[in-house]
Amino acid sequence: MTSVVARFAPSPTGLLHIGHAWSAILSHDRAKGAGGRFLLRIEDIDGTRSRSDYIDAIERDLAWLGLDWDGPVLLQSERLDLYGEAIERLKAMGLLYPCFCTRAEIAASLSAPHGDAGPLYPGTCRHIADSERARRTAGEEHAWRLDLARALDMLDPAAEEMPDQARHDGPLIWHDELAGDVVARPEMHGDVILARKDAPASYHLAVTIDDAAQGVTHVVRGGDLFAATHVHRLLQALLGLPTPIYRHHVLLADDSGARLAKRNKAPTLQAMRGAGIDGRALADDLRAGRLPIGFRTSEA
Repeated sequence: MTSVVARFAPSPTGLLHIGHAWSAILSHDRAKGAGGRFLLRIEDIDGTRSRSDYIDAIERDLAWLGLDWDGPVLLQSERLDLYGEAIERLKAMGLLYPCFCTRAEIAASLSAPHGDAGPLYPGTCRHIADSERARRTAGEEHAWRLDLARALDMLDPAAEEMPDQARHDGPLIWHDELAGDVVARPEMHGDVILARKDAPASYHLAVTIDDAAQGVTHVVRGGDLFAATHVHRLLQALLGLPTPIYRHHVLLADDSGARLAKRNKAPTLQAMRGAGIDGRALADDLRAGRLPIGFRTSEA
């Protein structure tokens, strides 16, 4: 039987709050309870916002909660070559195109359709002629988007050009321990960005590559990332990567129902630690479903 490998993968763009503690504990216990391994990965490819002091704080917070991880801490910033290789593979398959649009230009496009995950990219740059595309790519900042329609056509079981590693019968499926078997519907996201203008990889690409490279068998994360898994399942098929078992848990919110987030200045674990709160006792309370006063669970 394959040993369970789970991970906690925060971004060092701020201090952790109790919602992060909740997710880390669930992931830690999923692995350790099965005699498996719990990994710590730092998703720090956002160079403008990531800070090394936040990485130190993450490690102190987890230790304060009584959580221990196996092996060295993995930094995404040290794995850029892997993401670049995946981008080149997808380019060679004819599945990526450069996008020169700014966020303002996309937002101003009133014709942009909406999917289940929000506004979809209207495909402005998908139809640029090859000659203009080559000229602009050489001189303008650009992101790389996945040509979703072409990717789905390639994965059609009847497609002659389907990559050998992606061959399958029937629809793409992923399993969630709470929701059961889920049919992947990446079309709800449209032509997603896989390499950003300001970073060598998007969250979608980096997390997919890293989970496979680290042998992660069980991904435990918040329900707000449930929809993203549809994209991750597609990338796994295109790149011939294994599909973990997922568990998307409920989130924590404050008394008003507002979801906890760094940008909302949610109370930090560092502040709780400084106030003399016992981290291990807090972790045990969370395991038992006892939340501190002022917090409650919330669906994504």
